[in-house]
Amino acid sequence: MTSPITLEDSDQDVAPALHPAAVLSTDAEALQAAHALAEAAQTEVILRDRERRLPWELVERFTASGLGSIAVPRAFGGPQLSYVTIAEVFRIISAVDPALGQIPQNQFGLLGLLQAGASPEQQGRLFASVLAGWRIGNGGPERGSKHTLDIQARLVKRDGRWLFSGEKFYSTGALFAHWIASKALDEQGRPWLAFIQRGRAGLRIVNDWSGFGQRTTASGTVLLNEVEVDENNLIPLWPLADKPSIQGAFSQLIQAAIDLGIADGALRDAVAFVRDKARPWLDAKVERAGDDLYVIADVGRLQIELHAAEALLHKAGRVLDEVAAAPIDADAAARASIAVAEAKALTTEISLTASEKLLELAGSRATLAEFGLDRHWRNARTHTLHDPVRWKYHAVGAWHLNQRHPARHSWI
Repeated sequence: MTSPITLEDSDQDVAPALHPAAVLSTDAEALQAAHALAEAAQTEVILRDRERRLPWELVERFTASGLGSIAVPRAFGGPQLSYVTIAEVFRIISAVDPALGQIPQNQFGLLGLLQAGASPEQQGRLFASVLAGWRIGNGGPERGSKHTLDIQARLVKRDGRWLFSGEKFYSTGALFAHWIASKALDEQGRPWLAFIQRGRAGLRIVNDWSGFGQRTTASGTVLLNEVEVDENNLIPLWPLADKPSIQGAFSQLIQAAIDLGIADGALRDAVAFVRDKARPWLDAKVERAGDDLYVIADVGRLQIELHAAEALLHKAGRVLDEVAAAPIDADAAARASIAVAEAKALTTEISLTASEKLLELAGSRATLAEFGLDRHWRNARTHTLHDPVRWKYHAVGAWHLNQRHPARHSWI
């Protein structure tokens, strides 16, 4: 394994160093580490969002704490913590800073893909690198393509060397990563996943993410110009088309947990602002905004919807834990995807509703830049665009009405 020391990335000031990482062993340890990270992230969270300051120190702390490897299988030396716990870790962090929560989301999705499609040798080596503190970022989908699975990047073999060329975007985590994982088609049109060590000639990462929400995820461009890929770091993806797995459901579980975290943070800020800073509406004829009957009812409704989303996310995690404990067939994979789709439908809705209602209930003063409360809605609106929730409702309906299995990819 080559240590990623020399970087050719001129678009960042600090190279991702490789530090030792702890290996957590229990769910309780992971939750404790998540709470500690969330507490640290609270400091300057508004300033980071306002000035697009990348959370380098917090990302390093995430890795050093051992949180980056909690999904590594026990067979390869990892803790393999429950899906319920993994979702809760992402919720805890995202309730304070969902951009920080989103940065490692692709690492976890890619760990699931390794379980589904990599050889035992590849699994052992790549899982070991994550346990040692390596971070995985993605060279994401491509701009200008027909859809997210339309791949223009190419992988060719020339003089015994595998060369990867393409331009990727939405590459969350890449700027902070030691491995860049990206998809390309070979000369036969077959899809491969390449794990590329940071610092390879021809690899460049550009911090050009300009989204109005999730501002500090650095989800920008990855440029690859005939980047050499070690053959043993190439994973064929076409065999997975016929192989049931929960890789997609796992990826979506984390997306839903981030959205739930946004909702949780927005509702907590709404309650605090109404209680301590908001003025009551004159027609309410009360001394405190918190005594307004309509405000009380709205907060109650939001709290119920938040708890419903929490319950469905917890249930989805349990379903994944159950399905993963046995050989996975098509029905089991579908059951996992539907459970997560149900959760994601509600986490999407409550993240948007809570972040918008926050401003309505708190009043005009809540729009002042010093409070940074607009970040909740901007983050919710941006992150929930990852995939359209309308297709979650369709998948759930098709399953319950017609016993139709959902599509098999990372977005369901």
